[in-house]
Amino acid sequence: MSVQRLPYMVVFEEDTGFKDVYGGALGMVAVEAMRITPETKSDTAIVFSHPIGGGSFLPMVNALAHSGHHVIYANTRFRGNDSALLMEKCVHDLGAVIAHAKEKFGYKKIVLGGWSGGGSLSLFYQDQATGKRLTQTAAGDPYDLTKAELPAADAGLLLAAHVSRAVTLTEWMDPSITDETAPFTREPELNIFDPENPNQPPYKPAYVARYRAAQLARNRRITAWVKETLADLRTEARDNHERAFCVQGTMADLRWTDPTQDPSDRTPYSCYLGEPVVANDGPVGLARFTTLRSWLSQWSYDDSPANGLGNAARVTLPALVLNNTADLACTPSHAQRLYDALGSSDKSYVDIEGADHYYIERRDLLDDAVRHVSDWLKARSFI
Repeated sequence: MSVQRLPYMVVFEEDTGFKDVYGGALGMVAVEAMRITPETKSDTAIVFSHPIGGGSFLPMVNALAHSGHHVIYANTRFRGNDSALLMEKCVHDLGAVIAHAKEKFGYKKIVLGGWSGGGSLSLFYQDQATGKRLTQTAAGDPYDLTKAELPAADAGLLLAAHVSRAVTLTEWMDPSITDETAPFTREPELNIFDPENPNQPPYKPAYVARYRAAQLARNRRITAWVKETLADLRTEARDNHERAFCVQGTMADLRWTDPTQDPSDRTPYSCYLGEPVVANDGPVGLARFTTLRSWLSQWSYDDSPANGLGNAARVTLPALVLNNTADLACTPSHAQRLYDALGSSDKSYVDIEGADHYYIERRDLLDDAVRHVSDWLKARSFI
């Protein structure tokens, strides 16, 4: 089935004291979107978004459109660069695109498409659309979502999704870094890439518990420093000032070196960014470049409001959780945790056996995944 692509912009104003994206006027937000539609009409749109966007050509997004669904991909203002990203503003951006889709294109039903990191964003969005809204960011800066137009969705798809950026980062952090000012001096017994480490896979439960606790402790140490630095700036009456910093060692999950951890069909000793020991300090790792406010909003384990599990508990819309069993990024425990946390009375779970995150290795399984989504939507009168 052929499809048409319509790129467009949604522009709106907001009250803010400083800029966190490049270009444009202070207080004006321009959000890019792509509408992908077949020739058939529909009153339902599947709206995808992701904190750093860029997914309008993803295999799943394309395949859904080619199978007859109306799809909109909404890039947030932070497309391609999450160094200063605020999850609260991603919610505002997604709401603006959904409101536009209903008002300008006439869609009556909205299905949130939560792909990968878009899963926790979609849950955070629905939680804000239907529940108590935030009036400030995680850093305490005024940002009133009660004034934003956030139309509630009618259903949700959590497709190859992880539970949240903050939790995922923490599970991937290298706990052998105990001093952020000396990130390449690492504690041998917590360095899973050090062949001299006496703890080798398959790891004993006591070591797993020690390692996970050390990962969480590292996240919290960075958070404590961030809060202290922000407090110092505000004491000096520099309320809108920022500090950028680098976080090394963010791809050291035990899953990568021990296939018995969160077992699945994934390729052993690998991750979605390639060789884990290289990706651990590579330029595209999670939170590699960030800022004080962005850390608290998207990476702090305790402070990020985009907590997929916490948000999911307050989300009651019909939801489908789809897990790719050979996924190198979002492992099965994430899909199961999301499913278990959802407050929905109508929720479904499906495994796509052998599918990787992007359906690159098994492109033939994409049709199976789309069929599951289509059947689920049809059974609930969204088609």
